[in-house]
Amino acid sequence: MAPHFLPYLHVFKRSLETNETYTETEEETPNATIESKETSPPTLKPVTTMDTIAQVENISEEFVKEVSKKTHLPVWGVLLVIIVILGVIFAVFYCCLRRWWRKFRGEKGKGLIGGKVDIRSVQLLGQTYKEKVQPDTEELTANMEEQGEDKESTKSDVKLGRLQFKIDYDFNQNNLAVSVIQAEDLPGLDLGGTSDPYVKVYLLPDKKKKFETKVHRRTLNPVFNETFNFKVTYSEITTKTLVFAVYDFDRFSKHDQIGEIKIPLNTIDLAQTIEEWRDLVSVEGEQGQDQKLGDICFSLRYVPTAGKLTVVILEAKNLKKMDVGGLSDPYVKIALMMNGKRLKKKKTSIKKCTLNPYYNESFTFEVPFEQIQKVQLVVTVVDYDRIGTSEPIGKVVLGCSASGTELRHWMDMLASPRRPIAQWHSLKDPDDNGTKEN
Repeated sequence: MAPHFLPYLHVFKRSLETNETYTETEEETPNATIESKETSPPTLKPVTTMDTIAQVENISEEFVKEVSKKTHLPVWGVLLVIIVILGVIFAVFYCCLRRWWRKFRGEKGKGLIGGKVDIRSVQLLGQTYKEKVQPDTEELTANMEEQGEDKESTKSDVKLGRLQFKIDYDFNQNNLAVSVIQAEDLPGLDLGGTSDPYVKVYLLPDKKKKFETKVHRRTLNPVFNETFNFKVTYSEITTKTLVFAVYDFDRFSKHDQIGEIKIPLNTIDLAQTIEEWRDLVSVEGEQGQDQKLGDICFSLRYVPTAGKLTVVILEAKNLKKMDVGGLSDPYVKIALMMNGKRLKKKKTSIKKCTLNPYYNESFTFEVPFEQIQKVQLVVTVVDYDRIGTSEPIGKVVLGCSASGTELRHWMDMLASPRRPIAQWHSLKDPDDNGTKEN
């Protein structure tokens, strides 16, 4: 019987040894550890930024590896493609943002400036009247001269356009009727790609009588349809040359001559009415005959309620050389005339040895509102001579009886009371009467 119980004894002995080992292990464990396990509640491990970054890196690596397997590209190739795509998206976003910002600034600028007119210059002139100081005038003039030089440099590369006119001579009345009909394909001399053209019509060599058409704003194909009459006998007309000079009007700088047409009247048949188109020809450096005497800039301001006319003589440039040394000693004389009589006169200080004097001097005349349409303002630039008599260089005559740019300046002053209106004028022959002949 004993051998049958041997297997059971071995199993019982093995179980006892296992229990003893387990008991010993529990006894060896410290009580503090058991108590902490029983007392401490389960806690959640907080997620840190490093853990998040690690998770993102893992996801990115898995994504790159998966794309690499599907596209059969190396891992660095996949990374390069992703970088290029992100760069293109950033570039497109930057271009859109920059274009939007430019459009926003452009709309804001239009709201402030309100068109092509240089309001900044007008504000400077208003400041001049109040403070009698204009520090930015020289800088403004320099910029205008640079623009004028740029315009002149482009004339040789651009066609000057053509002009349609009509000539009709009446032998009985000794009257030469000259009609300026229209022009087309004129070059754009302004910043906006357009021009403000007008036409001067006169006879050489005397130039005693000059006519000007109206200014047509912002157009390269103006239609004038204006007729001017010259009283010339037939014996004299064969010695005359008819001139059509096309100009671009500019309020704050000298007017740029676009081109001209010269017609010797002894080369055409005056017995017939002539109507034709002719191409404008470059002036070839001579900016018209009027430019030889120089230019002057001044502002006009009229207050109807107070009856005060304020003239601010700003500056002159390119004056005619009057002295032996090739310079002049210019000053400006302002005279208020009515019915051929001088009511009052004033003059600026003398600027020694210069052809481009700067004055910035203000003068006020009392002119009642009922007389403002009857008076004339004569602005004369004179070369001072201490020994002999002072010789006039040129003059500008303004008033309701004037013509051309002088009349426009006067009418702009009346249309904008209490506001200074500045403009450049070309000096004209001081021996000319300066008034519009009927």
